[in-house]
Amino acid sequence: MENLYAALLGFVLGSIPFGLILTRAAGLGDVRNIGSGSIGATNVLRTGNKGLAAATVLLDAVKAVIPVLVAKAVWPGTEGIAAVAAVAGHCFTPWLAFKGGKGFASAAGALGALAFPAFIVCAMIWVATLAISRISSVSSLVSVIAAPFVAWGMGFPQVIAPLIAIAAIVIVQHRANIGRLMRGEEPKVGSKT
Repeated sequence: MENLYAALLGFVLGSIPFGLILTRAAGLGDVRNIGSGSIGATNVLRTGNKGLAAATVLLDAVKAVIPVLVAKAVWPGTEGIAAVAAVAGHCFTPWLAFKGGKGFASAAGALGALAFPAFIVCAMIWVATLAISRISSVSSLVSVIAAPFVAWGMGFPQVIAPLIAIAAIVIVQHRANIGRLMRGEEPKVGSKT
């Protein structure tokens, strides 16, 4: 039952569509009607409001941190389940017909709560990849794929399986980006397209 409780907590908190809530509250309408149609921070940034995009990143990360920390404290050993469920809740929110964001900010929050030293290394990988590629999706994908390897190398074997599951979810959610990358059509950060 503890696994179920952790999964429910993660999924429910993860399913809160902060990007949509913030853009509507700011009078910017439905963020799903622009860009990629996602509720995540990258799409919120396309509204031109950097503050809302930053708030979306923070809230999308925190909604994965909280269930992981609660699960760790209340049902020890279930924190990995809570982490995967939080990312799944963000990507497949029932409040939006099981459509949501691409999961990177929530994945980062989950990693930070599961293994903070590995999070720091993956954050550096993200920054370096973004600096080299200037493509947000590339840096996100490289970071989530690297996370299980980083966790293994840094001595966090207990989080490898959840991080593989999270990476799979994020990769699936980035399938359109992967298609555009393969065609050379993925926009770079700061481009108008």
